[in-house]
Amino acid sequence: MKIGIAGAGAVGCYFGGKLYEAGHEVTFLARGEHLKAMSQQGLSIQEENRDFSVDGFFTNDVTALADVELVLFCVKSSDTKEMAEQLQAVLDEKALVMTMQNGVENEEILIDVFGAERILSAVTYIQASVDEPGKIRQQGRVKLVIGELDPSTDIKSGVVSLLQEADVDTVPSGNILAKKWNKLMWNATFNPLSALSGARVGEILDDDQLRQTAETICREVIDVAIHKGLPVDAEATISQIFSRAEIARQHRTSMLQDRLRGKRMEVEAMCGYITKQGALYGLNTPAMQSIYSALNFVNQQQGRAPQLKT
Repeated sequence: MKIGIAGAGAVGCYFGGKLYEAGHEVTFLARGEHLKAMSQQGLSIQEENRDFSVDGFFTNDVTALADVELVLFCVKSSDTKEMAEQLQAVLDEKALVMTMQNGVENEEILIDVFGAERILSAVTYIQASVDEPGKIRQQGRVKLVIGELDPSTDIKSGVVSLLQEADVDTVPSGNILAKKWNKLMWNATFNPLSALSGARVGEILDDDQLRQTAETICREVIDVAIHKGLPVDAEATISQIFSRAEIARQHRTSMLQDRLRGKRMEVEAMCGYITKQGALYGLNTPAMQSIYSALNFVNQQQGRAPQLKT
């Protein structure tokens, strides 16, 4: 199958690399030093038990994806609309688009551009990072949960099989948006706080003040989810979120990785959405609002603010 990776960062490169290794024709859409390194030396992926190399096609030209049958949509949430519109202008009308992004708002944008019948959504459970341009490191368990946004279609089965055959633990879901919310609750609890503090997940768990702040944020996010009609048991969900965090102690969250590299963080998808949805329901989210304000300031500096040290 011809597959395009729109947004070849850590997540896009890892799954694109697995599909390439399984024999598929993969085009990676990237930019900057990462693109330069891959174009010159190929893509190197380090898993826990092995390394492998990828010699796919690396480009910054969206038209190179014109004949792909499946797009893994992995750009930052702030770039969703622009990238979707660029792809819509070149993709075949039968090509499928699967968002692998954080947050729960991207699906609505993609539906507006492509139509629900062509859209899949995936919840990605992965610890991956760009260690240096052209080099990806993956740690821990990898799992994908995939579902359609149009319940009248059955387009997920083929993609699930495709990824399973590429040695990726992949399962279907009949309620993918609920699964996305479950991941958002974890991400919103740890991502913004880690980006602001510079702490890994385990350091947040071990520091009394950071852990208390994380628990406060978690309760605010759960409160928003409950008011949106999700069937959430608050105490059970908090327990699950922090149990999952224990498994990811050494993980630098995606927002922390972005800040360390001086890149814009997904502040709106992680923080802004929660604070704005909370306001719609008359809910106070003071912990998240404070972090949202601070990280917005960092984002607005666009590289002028001092970067954290690795």
